[in-house]
This record gives sequence, C-alpha cells and structure tokens, in this order.
Amino acid sequence: HRVAILSPHLSPVMASEKEAALSATPSDAPTIFDKIISKEIPSTVVLAFRDITPQGPVHILLIPKVRDGLTGLSKAEERHIDILGRLLYTAKLVAKQEGLDEGFRIVINDGPQGCQSVYHIHVHLIGGRQMNWPPG
Repeated sequence: HRVAILSPHLSPVMASEKEAALSATPSDAPTIFDKIISKEIPSTVVLAFRDITPQGPVHILLIPKVRDGLTGLSKAEERHIDILGRLLYTAKLVAKQEGLDEGFRIVINDGPQGCQSVYHIHVHLIGGRQMNWPPG
C-alpha cells in the first residue's frame, strides 16, 4: 500500500492554530477538508497531505473522505470504529513510507481546548525529530 501525499497550496488564515481553534465552531458547513475532497481546492488524491504549518520535518494530515458526523473524536459513535481504525492503520503505512522507522507521534485534536481548528476528524502524523513530553 502506497499513500499519495498532497501538498495543497493553502495559506494560513489565522496567526496561530490556537486562535483558529478558539474561533472555530462545529458545523455541518463544508470544511477546508471537504473542499479538498470535492476538488474545490485543487488536489489529486485525498487521504493524506502535508500540513501547511508543519510541526516537524514530517507533518502529514490523514482524513476520512466522508465525515459522517465525525467532526471530532468526541463525536465518535460505534459506527465509526472502522474508519477510526483505518485512519490509524493508514498513519502507520504513511509513517513507514516516510521513513519514520525511529518513531513518530499521532495527534487528534478535539474541541477548542484540544486546539481543534477544523471540524472534520483528522489525524496528525508528526515525525523526523525527537519529540518531547509532555506535549503542548
């Protein structure tokens, strides 16, 4: 399995992720990810793409093609088990493809205090450097 990784040419709208998260609200309105999927924002594949504000040498976002009400992890229901598992397994495949053999971090932000700024569940795959603990 090879996962195509996109580099959409998007510009940051807010000065920081924290500001974006504090101003974002859950909604059924299309998110930036929906716009990528619908090709409103040009791209060729929509499963994994590089973050526009990377927090490490490798910072890739993985998203499901369909939200199905899954705006954040706190909204997950039993019917979402397969897609959540698929996201994590795909993150492992992408990490291997990116050569992150020494380790990586998976992050799922949820809600304003979790610094979630886009309400379409997504997994951050971050690697290529030594991570610290505690995060954030």
